Amino acid sequence: MIHNTHFAQYIPPTAMHYVTGTYTDVAGAVAGTIAKNRAAANSTALITIPILVPSNSAARAGARLESIEIDYEHFTAEPTSMTWTLNKVTRGADGAVAVVAAVAKTNTLAAATGKSVDQHKEVITLTTPAWVDNDEYYLLELSMPSGAGGHTFHMLGAVANFTLRA
Repeated sequence: MIHNTHFAQYIPPTAMHYVTGTYTDVAGAVAGTIAKNRAAANSTALITIPILVPSNSAARAGARLESIEIDYEHFTAEPTSMTWTLNKVTRGADGAVAVVAAVAKTNTLAAATGKSVDQHKEVITLTTPAWVDNDEYYLLELSMPSGAGGHTFHMLGAVANFTLRA
């Protein structure tokens, strides 16, 4: 039996979903890394990060999602704000729609700190860590309005931290 409380899964920026804005794949600021670049725009970016962890149909098996770390950079100017929303999506049966519910969580960075021009690591911690059932998945969403100040942004990646039991 496996019961390891220190599992982590890297989620590359190329696995994320980007809406509103012009995004390009670029080399990261550090040699040998990758990033997704958002060009300056007066619009609200919406970035959705699928949390890729093992699930299981048995109770208290598979992954127990505990936290998600997101690495990103702001260049040139700050965005107006940044809002992180963690959603649990319960898959619908055949002919039924999925059900989306927000998950209680905490963020490590203060709002002003997380949007400053710099490199950042935001840690989203589930208030109640959850075993991921095979009929559900988690999506972390970033809403990031940017004004006309020339704000540019690099998404560097994310890491999901979880316990694995099998």
